Amino acid sequence: MNGFLNKLERRFGRYAVPDLIKYVVALYCAGTILGLINPGIYNAYLSLNFNAIFHGQIWRLFTFLLEPGADPGGSILINIIFFLIKVNLFFLFGRSLEQAWGTFRFNMYFFSGYLLNILAALLMYLSPLHLSSYYVGFEYIYWAMFLAFAVINPDMQLLLYFVIPIKVKWLAILDVVYLGYQIISDLRAGIQILQLGGGLQLAAFYFGMAVAIVVSLLNFFIYFFATRNYRRISPQQIHRRREFKRQTSQFQGYPGGARHRCAVCGRTELDDDRLEFRYCSKCDGSYEYCSDHLFTHQHVKKF
Repeated sequence: MNGFLNKLERRFGRYAVPDLIKYVVALYCAGTILGLINPGIYNAYLSLNFNAIFHGQIWRLFTFLLEPGADPGGSILINIIFFLIKVNLFFLFGRSLEQAWGTFRFNMYFFSGYLLNILAALLMYLSPLHLSSYYVGFEYIYWAMFLAFAVINPDMQLLLYFVIPIKVKWLAILDVVYLGYQIISDLRAGIQILQLGGGLQLAAFYFGMAVAIVVSLLNFFIYFFATRNYRRISPQQIHRRREFKRQTSQFQGYPGGARHRCAVCGRTELDDDRLEFRYCSKCDGSYEYCSDHLFTHQHVKKF
């Protein structure tokens, strides 16, 4: 996967959008404002509804990114406070990931989440559930961005409720547990509605919310595991590291704390700090020589 991403970056890297997160945050801000002004506009004209898309409303493939991020029934002050916190965190997560991965790979991470949501909505629409209006839950993509940030900066501390210092890795674990619980709850609710005959569309709504969370986590896990360097944990590499550690642990140095000694004259770096030492590649074994004897010694051969 790393090789594939490298090829893509060499070919399309020049098209990557620098500082993409500022445009993503702009979409989040626009969606939040829209949700506070008139939350009904989003579902009526902008949401990811494949029934409407197949009837010509192609813009929904893009405008669903404007998903409202505020609670229209909540306090305006609380909404503003949490809005400012989220925007600040999104900038932190996005710019940290772009700095760690590079512009192209961060673009790939975000847009793969975007495309996976479209694919999931299409499959839900074509499935027997025939879910026309897909609950994107695009905020879960931001959560997946946080999980990637936590993998890169596991020991960074944030202030929970502005008071309690907690490492990012523990917050990430709590988020995964919560999201897992939410998936199970939504699936259970959908199944119960079907069993009670409450209506296919209502059940599909809960299934769609579960799928939205799965999609965001799937984007994270695919990208994370596909870009790991598994060569480090191959049996050959493990054996090589163990052998190197065994050999280095056996070497205790020479008397006086010297680390180098000539195999001919026996001098060490403690005898003359101007001496340089090298191993001979033509000798059978690990024989080290000072600069005076490196080219004049008799090569050691094992028969």
